[in-house]
Amino acid sequence: MATFLAVVFALLCALLFAVAWVAQQRAASAVPDEEARGIRLILRLVRRPVWWAGTFGDTAAFVMQAVALAFGSLLLVQPLIVTSLLFALPLAARFGGTRPTRRDLGWAVLLAVALGAFMVVGAPTAGVDRAGLRDWAPTGLTILGLLIACVAVASTRRGTVRALLLACATGLAYGTVAALTKGVVVLLGEGLVPLLTAWETYALVVAVVGGTLLQQSAFQAGDLAASLPAVTVGEPVVAAVIGLTVLGERLRADGPEWALIGLLVALMVAATVVLARSSARSAPRSPTGS
Repeated sequence: MATFLAVVFALLCALLFAVAWVAQQRAASAVPDEEARGIRLILRLVRRPVWWAGTFGDTAAFVMQAVALAFGSLLLVQPLIVTSLLFALPLAARFGGTRPTRRDLGWAVLLAVALGAFMVVGAPTAGVDRAGLRDWAPTGLTILGLLIACVAVASTRRGTVRALLLACATGLAYGTVAALTKGVVVLLGEGLVPLLTAWETYALVVAVVGGTLLQQSAFQAGDLAASLPAVTVGEPVVAAVIGLTVLGERLRADGPEWALIGLLVALMVAATVVLARSSARSAPRSPTGS
């Protein structure tokens, strides 16, 4: 029953994330380059109702993700959230005045089949919900170092390269958010004092705020076909790495099954990149500066 609920809430999360992405992209793409840095970007976005609609969708999706993670592991929930592309593709096409192609539909079917097979073959198992700072240190410091490097290099670049680097940083931040959320959900059940005195709570706030700013900056940078695949692939990959190395989650596979899992993961990544690029091409672009 717990696995079923995790799947249901993960899919609902995916739908809400898709709606939020379409709305936020429309808002961010309208911000001129000279106003697309730090707090100036946020100040411009908060004046746009469509951005607030996307923010509401993001918030509701985060709640659904937290509920899903309360019932299932990162290795189960995060790959399912990639199905947001299956919802985002027709939404972006609808508002962009286009239609999904047969090629896109074929990749969508492949993604759905590969995800289903991964769940059956890998049978992800839960680990612990929380881990100490010592357990987090090797993986956490590596992720933080990569994120800082991406942002530092992005600050010296423009266009596609900037969008890709900021999107990679966003994926690193959001993958960490997913992992921290599992611990914070447990703390919520223990009461207000444990919640406010735990380091995970404040790390989660920083990761959410930082990830949101990075995502808006990546969307604004201009090349959505570069940024969206990186965010969509990066988040579940980072979350899975944390699940395996920090929280002790496992895939129940043996011998040849590992080869099949590797193939399925490769197919999911390929389908995700193709569909993300298609969604990006279909996304409506507002006139700059409007």
